Amino acid sequence: MLAIVDYGVGNLFSLKSSFAAIGQEAAVVTDPAALKKADRIILPGVGAFADAANKLAASGMRETLMEMAAAGTPLLGICLGMQLLFDKSYEYGEHAGLGLIPGEVRPIADVIPKGLKIPEIGWNALRFPYGKHAIFRYVKEGDHVYFVHSYYAVTSPAYLAADTEYGAYLTAAAAKANVTGCQFHPEKSGEVGLGILRAFCEWRPEEETVC
Repeated sequence: MLAIVDYGVGNLFSLKSSFAAIGQEAAVVTDPAALKKADRIILPGVGAFADAANKLAASGMRETLMEMAAAGTPLLGICLGMQLLFDKSYEYGEHAGLGLIPGEVRPIADVIPKGLKIPEIGWNALRFPYGKHAIFRYVKEGDHVYFVHSYYAVTSPAYLAADTEYGAYLTAAAAKANVTGCQFHPEKSGEVGLGILRAFCEWRPEEETVC
């Protein structure tokens, strides 16, 4: 089962519709028992980091999600869902994340030139400076995807799957073993986004992570 985690902060209809468009049935899950049946997990998210982290914990699914990630279940975080995968965020204070990918989430205002709009909203190109991860199997360097964000993940090259240029190079995707995340919204990124979701459904982390 492909599970979309519903903890009150995600754009679930668009995600379900996108998976349906590629012939995949996705179930929206709201409790640990349902999540345990998944063989592939999507963690969406919009809004503030601390609120999302608290809601995920309150849903009862945080520990199950951690257990399944540790057991090797493929996991894709999207937008704020990706940011939650990191160790911590500095959005309105310091807040602990899931710690599934090393790194931290910081304001893009710290690194982009003054005068650029915050949040970054719109289409931007992907780069693969350290090789192309398997979830980008159907994507070409320079393909555009849709971003809406004021914060970005700071991580090491070992976990950087893609970046994008917005006055500075910002993390667009990250990955570690069976856990991966996109700062952009695949479900709002047209055919390119659908290709990423299709590749995630095909991805076998135990066999390959780079294509």
